[in-house]
Amino acid sequence: MLEIWNLTKSYGDKKAVDDLSFTVNAGELCAFIGHNGAGKTTTLKCVVGILGFEGGSIRVDGVSVVDDPIEVKRRVAYVPDNPDLYDFMTGMQYLNFIADVFGVSEEDRRARIDKYGEALTLTPEEIGASISTYSHGMKQKLALISAFLHDPKLIILDEPFVGLDPKASHVLKETMREFCREGGAILFSTHILEVAEKLCDKVAIIKGGRLVTYGSMDEVKGDSSLEDVFLDMEDPHD
Repeated sequence: MLEIWNLTKSYGDKKAVDDLSFTVNAGELCAFIGHNGAGKTTTLKCVVGILGFEGGSIRVDGVSVVDDPIEVKRRVAYVPDNPDLYDFMTGMQYLNFIADVFGVSEEDRRARIDKYGEALTLTPEEIGASISTYSHGMKQKLALISAFLHDPKLIILDEPFVGLDPKASHVLKETMREFCREGGAILFSTHILEVAEKLCDKVAIIKGGRLVTYGSMDEVKGDSSLEDVFLDMEDPHD
């Protein structure tokens, strides 16, 4: 579903991502782990077409991000670590706007808004309220609902559990599992090893822009080279 081959992205003389390669197959939930500045967010932004890159290739469901970026965007949903929503809209107006962009039918959008709104405990009254009144957690929930709204093939999430209450975090994990059981794929960044250990099929660990290891949690847990990868992770941003 997602193929990243020899990805290289630089900012001036600094390589933020250096010859990075790994894949996420349909049905897989993959955690992308690394400390502050490791290159996680830069990689995710390259995958969804926000950032260009100097070397390598990225394909989503067989489609090149470089050759056909619009088609890739049709197949992908992305939730950044701090979603920028339109405060002048209500939650429902925002969701309808997203549904219109992706051509989601009235019937499907109503069903999915009800399903994911209920799952993430964002009530119809809250969805009908102005986004300007939302807490950070409510904005995160609305952004997550919008990600599932057009039934994408691949969902990219940057630190999705930050700002969510424990109940919403639990429900999001179950929702992510269900999405992958139905054939979708998810790549999400996190700085919390425990989340990946309990949730994921695969783990990709990055340090200094380079891949340290990739595989199942059982395959990577005993790798002694990971000892310092989880240091200095207080700040989840790249």
